[in-house]
Amino acid sequence: MLILTHLATLYLISEWTIRLIMLLHVPQKRTPAAARTWLLIIFLLPWPGLIVYMLIGRPYLPEKRRRARELASRQIIEIQKRIGRHHVATPELPANLAQASSLAAHLGDFEPFSGNEVELLDDYEGAIDRLIADIDAAVHHAHLLFYIVAPDCTGRRVCDALIRAAKRGVNARLLVDGVGSKGFLKRMAAEVRSSGVEVITLLPTGFFRQNAARFDLRNHRKIAVIDGQIGYTGSQNIVDPEFVPGRPNEELMMRITGPLVMQLQAVFLADRFAETADSILTPDLLPPPMLQAPAEGKPTGVTAQLLPSGPGYQHENGQELIVALLHGAKERVVIATPYFIPDEPLLQAMQSAVLRGVDVRLVVSEKSNQLITEFAQQSFYDELLAAKIKVYRYRPRFLHAKHLSIDDRICVIGTSNMDIRSFKLNAEVVAIFYDIDVTRRLRVIQERYFAGSVILAADEWARRPAWRRLIQNIARMADALL
Repeated sequence: MLILTHLATLYLISEWTIRLIMLLHVPQKRTPAAARTWLLIIFLLPWPGLIVYMLIGRPYLPEKRRRARELASRQIIEIQKRIGRHHVATPELPANLAQASSLAAHLGDFEPFSGNEVELLDDYEGAIDRLIADIDAAVHHAHLLFYIVAPDCTGRRVCDALIRAAKRGVNARLLVDGVGSKGFLKRMAAEVRSSGVEVITLLPTGFFRQNAARFDLRNHRKIAVIDGQIGYTGSQNIVDPEFVPGRPNEELMMRITGPLVMQLQAVFLADRFAETADSILTPDLLPPPMLQAPAEGKPTGVTAQLLPSGPGYQHENGQELIVALLHGAKERVVIATPYFIPDEPLLQAMQSAVLRGVDVRLVVSEKSNQLITEFAQQSFYDELLAAKIKVYRYRPRFLHAKHLSIDDRICVIGTSNMDIRSFKLNAEVVAIFYDIDVTRRLRVIQERYFAGSVILAADEWARRPAWRRLIQNIARMADALL
């Protein structure tokens, strides 16, 4: 009995030790809401709370991976220098948006470049067909980095194209996320490797794996670079559109030519280097970009720049850019995202824009493919509707596209969702286009979204059952754990 008493006393002491230590530790570099939520869990359940906190409570890369990411960032800066400053351009923007490009350059190291051409690809199968055709035409290298490569029909078609390229002597390289592409890594990776394609797992997980990554810190990017001349990025993975049964995806990809392709190449090479510590940077990976002939000495094509983001950066790059753009908007903002779980600065920036007379529209899917995320997202609708933000719920398919347009002058298209996970935890990449024509083309796609959507009515939403409101609010609490 005395031993049990001593054990109980020691356990009680350990609980209070955890509470006191975490009271000092948790609030560091964390929002007040997140700190309060974590401290509440830890004070109620010290040992389980500590274990969960150690697993997912610190959105930072391990020290070894941080050092590798710093070296990779230096490689990005070196590539930026090699591309040359003769492509650097100052976007022609109104005063309210003029600081966007310099902010993005300071956050992500990439300058805005002129001379780009971009196609917006919103046909799911058509985008895959274009990518395969470009891989089949490759003569030097085909570089692919995708969060999900699936062992299904689409994954097989793209991998077969890479295998054909490797057999022609093309350097075929495939980087995949260790969690998002788990099925591919188990069932197809060995076959693809044995056929001459380099396959590298990004951020592999495992309790006994050396240099393993946390399972919640993911590389969510989607990038393809063919011969250093053609680039792809956007929302689409290498997976069948109905990989979630009953929820076929609708996407938006871009096919890019011009100097922006070299920025995509830089991100690919940096992610590969961060995982392998093996630099393959050679001049033939950075050929002179394909450009249209200038007219009357003036540069042609689209001015654009890339903005990578992720836990390896000092700032939340994507969030800071989007908030700045929202504060600069004067006329209209359209946000399309599959997952909308905003942090406080983003939500306030949207509300402030409406108060200035800006037409703010949010397009989300009527039904999500992640139930808890759907409930958490819905918990914000009351605030959005109270602020007179128009919420469009898209019906035809699960809208997985991720983009933002500001005043028909700037558009941002890429891999980042409008949620805390993309802002804090995932490695993402977006392309920023300072071009009226590209923004107008995106607006045509957005108008199609509006036509296929039902606008959420405030009075109807207020009548939802109390049990649903309770579940939504409980699900919302999870965002504070980040």
